[in-house]
Amino acid sequence: MATLHFTPSPTLFLPRHNHPTKLSATAFHLKIKPSRLSSPVVRSFKVVIEHEGQTTQLEVEPDETILAKALDSGLSVPHDCKLGVCMTCPARLLSGSVDQSDGMLSDDVVERGYALLCAAYPRSDCHIRTIPEDELLSLQLATAND
Repeated sequence: MATLHFTPSPTLFLPRHNHPTKLSATAFHLKIKPSRLSSPVVRSFKVVIEHEGQTTQLEVEPDETILAKALDSGLSVPHDCKLGVCMTCPARLLSGSVDQSDGMLSDDVVERGYALLCAAYPRSDCHIRTIPEDELLSLQLATAND
């Protein structure tokens, strides 16, 4: 059986000098001004929901679904899977914009202003009205045949 021996080469050892081991602004005599953009502010959006003849205003974070906030606020809106698949939380977007790329609605239906509350993340202040599930299902099926 062969035995390998490692003998360090003198070129592997670097002499120690008084060089900074960490780079910093002071090492280069730089003055850094704080930027307003250095700490982004997360802004919540005002979402108005019309449901069963009542209007409720919610403050919804950009990383929170409108359904989650509605349920946390005590609204009894229809829902089931919370994944954007079952279509039991349909709504009509009357104004504003939402990101609903996690949902299963066709692009045609989304362009017509429909949304699923469980997959709708606000991107601006919004006004939304819940609608009957049948209204969205018939539209989704009609556009699926196009």
